[in-house]
Amino acid sequence: MDIISPNIASLTPSLTLAVTNRAKEMKAAGEQVFGLAGGEPEMDTPDNIKQAAIQALLGGATKYTASAGLPALREAICSKLKNDNELAYAPEQVIVSGGAKQACFEAILATVGEGDEVIIPAPYWVSYPEMVRMAGGTPVFVETSPENEWKITADQFSDAMTPRTKMIILTTPSNPTGAVYTREELLAIGEVAVQEDILILSDEIYEHLVYGDATHTSIGSLSGELYDLAITVNGFSKGYSMTGWRLGYSASPAPISKAIRMIQDHMCSNVCTFAQYGAIEALTGDQTFISDMREEYDVRRQYVHARLCAMPKISVVEPKGAFYFFPDISKLGMSSTNMCDKLLERYKVAAIPGVAFGNDHCIRLSYCTTLDVLKEGLDRLEEFCKAH
Repeated sequence: MDIISPNIASLTPSLTLAVTNRAKEMKAAGEQVFGLAGGEPEMDTPDNIKQAAIQALLGGATKYTASAGLPALREAICSKLKNDNELAYAPEQVIVSGGAKQACFEAILATVGEGDEVIIPAPYWVSYPEMVRMAGGTPVFVETSPENEWKITADQFSDAMTPRTKMIILTTPSNPTGAVYTREELLAIGEVAVQEDILILSDEIYEHLVYGDATHTSIGSLSGELYDLAITVNGFSKGYSMTGWRLGYSASPAPISKAIRMIQDHMCSNVCTFAQYGAIEALTGDQTFISDMREEYDVRRQYVHARLCAMPKISVVEPKGAFYFFPDISKLGMSSTNMCDKLLERYKVAAIPGVAFGNDHCIRLSYCTTLDVLKEGLDRLEEFCKAH
């Protein structure tokens, strides 16, 4: 008898967690490791946010809330979505979750069933395909190219659809490529979605981290028809450096938000109560932290781009958002896993194999670390490239 569900038995482990865990083990053993693998801002959560949670805890915020989240937090999220994203949601359309990852998974569980197909542009964030599989759906990968800055086109979207297509997942800015979709690109993709009545899961967790002349656009804001198809996911991990707080949210049309709330009712009830008070402060308090972090990351982005462009056997597209590079390493003549294993064990540099994101010709490098770590890590990467 097979004791494990077929939907679970088919899952693949997370390579991003595997690499970061291995790097942590090496550090714990006393080895110096230069981490270019993480997806976590190194800055601490701002003090005003921490103090709001502390005061709430001391004030007795230790009981259950409504499973969808504190009313005050959902109202703050609605105000944020209206002011920043031109999205008009009512509080009952917002579900506060244990991170944007949970928000994505619940949105997929609420809408995707056995046999449904979900279009996922590749490279993709590692967990999307596994979420679709756990829901009983089938991920359909569409290869994007560096020539188009790693973004799916409306024609590719249309060509990939079948009568079973239920959803497309869009991530802008993107993990792992840093791609940012323009308003015009989203309008073209949205036109196809409207014509075929395809849901859009819009993961916008990196929205605050866009650089140069790039701007963030929420696809659900572009028309009433797209609003009715879009599930907007966001959170606090990246923009406010609150990764360990596990706070995210989804906003969606009422029938979908109702289904997501029922899933959360049975899955975990509510998110940590006093942490939600920190989230309220994050949205309503001083926003200087975001602009300061964006400016600092832009300095690092430009530094890493210049360094990678000067390295042999590597080519790279300049990212417009998030805090990642996705350089092509195919001229080195090895798989992304082989390269990252050698980088970590011999050169003490942690990077993520591109195969985890659906592209074995690339690796993912993160610049959400200090300039000192970046410099030494890139020095060692350059030494690796010259030696191979």
